[in-house]
Amino acid sequence: MSGIPKPHAIGIPNPVLPGCHPDPSICRVGDWYYLVTSTFEYLPGLPVLRSRDLAHWETIGHVIDRAGMLDFDGIGSSGGLYAPTIRHGLGLFWVVCTLVRRDGSTGGGNFLVTSADPAGPWSDPIPLDADGIDPSLAFDDDGRVWMHGTRLVADPEWPQQTEVWVREYSPVEQRLIGDEHVIWTGAVRGAVWAEGPHLYRTGDGWMLVAAEGGTEFHHAVSVARAAEITGPYESNRANPVLTHRQLGRRPGVIGVGHADLVQAPDGSWLAVLLGMRADDGIHYPLGRETFLCPVDWQDGWPVFAPGEGLVPDAVPAPWVDRIPDAGIWQPDDRRAGDIPPADPRWTSPRALPTEIARIDGGAWRMPVRAATLKDATAVAFLGFRQQHPDLDVHCVLDVADLAVGESAGLVVRQSESDHVLLQVTRHEDGCAIGAVRVAAGIREAGPETPVAGDEIELVLRVRGFEYLFEHAGRTVVTADGRELDAAATGGFLGLWIGAHATSHGARPHGEVRIARMAYEPVTRTGIGSLGR
Repeated sequence: MSGIPKPHAIGIPNPVLPGCHPDPSICRVGDWYYLVTSTFEYLPGLPVLRSRDLAHWETIGHVIDRAGMLDFDGIGSSGGLYAPTIRHGLGLFWVVCTLVRRDGSTGGGNFLVTSADPAGPWSDPIPLDADGIDPSLAFDDDGRVWMHGTRLVADPEWPQQTEVWVREYSPVEQRLIGDEHVIWTGAVRGAVWAEGPHLYRTGDGWMLVAAEGGTEFHHAVSVARAAEITGPYESNRANPVLTHRQLGRRPGVIGVGHADLVQAPDGSWLAVLLGMRADDGIHYPLGRETFLCPVDWQDGWPVFAPGEGLVPDAVPAPWVDRIPDAGIWQPDDRRAGDIPPADPRWTSPRALPTEIARIDGGAWRMPVRAATLKDATAVAFLGFRQQHPDLDVHCVLDVADLAVGESAGLVVRQSESDHVLLQVTRHEDGCAIGAVRVAAGIREAGPETPVAGDEIELVLRVRGFEYLFEHAGRTVVTADGRELDAAATGGFLGLWIGAHATSHGARPHGEVRIARMAYEPVTRTGIGSLGR
């Protein structure tokens, strides 16, 4: 099987979910495929996407979509919801996940939710008495449910050595039961973070697929197998069975890993996994995205990207009638242009968008909050993932109801410590426009220019690593995506674009109306896979 489609073959272009869609997990039920990804501090959390052909995806709901399901207050960027797994068994859909509080405070941990309908509603979270992250589950032929996950080794042989554990779960008692078994510490001695484990019934035994090497440049996929789910496990001598780290620093897809296996409509096998498109081999402002990779079974082992050894630009898919058009903004087959409030891509840090703003006449009305983007709390921010390396965003803000001292603007956000903002501030003598840059937690504000009118159009133009904020045809501030991405700032997120309003710590009085938010991808040519 070739990893590159022939010219006449229909291929599913990678990534299948562009923008920050990391840690994908997938299951198939009948003719439908269901997929979830990590969302960290953003709500609603854990989008549930479905597809019949693995090429066209639609968002049918979110797992964490009700206020109070989990406590996000104080969770900083790149904390929150890590590495969900979705499965179907015993007549239900199951999602297991971890709420991570990176500051070490209480209130996080592994949890389980279930639903008869993947669109929801999902049950309230059931806490799991298990340390670590990246929980998964598997159903045995006899109906038993087996949980597994990753945690740091208590007495490690090397720094950041982790282990994969497995233990039975009782659906009746809603708790883990029986003995715990440690089944894996990684394929390579000295490798960090053997994580993202998934166990699969193979007919005569069990297959373990896990990530290794950390979820950055050295990310990899390794596999092992056993006769019994509790082990012992035999490592594949070909491990790691997939990685791009041997290619060195070159433009293209880096950091592939965190794979989950599924059968295609024609009976062949595929994996969903994460990867990062890096124009310079290092930086990836769009974050970790969801890719497809062909898988073949040889000698009882899964072979990823057989004959090629690399995640392909497009995956051959003879069952697909058409590929997504260049003008489609995946998922949901929505074309470029205005983003209405009902669009499922709207998110907000640590609060639901409907807790931050209300829909009025087809537009968001967002009350000002005292918090700024530097605060790890529910801030007045509504945004969406950047999904294309080149794009134009047109934002029209109605600032008529801002109070004196309050600001509203267009943001590119990485975290509390790193973001850039073009904002309008109301003063006693009128409004003024200016830029604010926060880098490594240090705030720097540029000069302000008076601006007239109530509806102010702000424009963001992104061309690769260059981010230009404009007003009235003038560039007010520029930013470098290589200084904003996770490779530069740390953490696990791609960039978000959105609108923000703040009273800068004072008691808030006003609100801002997001009169328009439009997203226009710009087609790039001649640069290979990054140009899609």
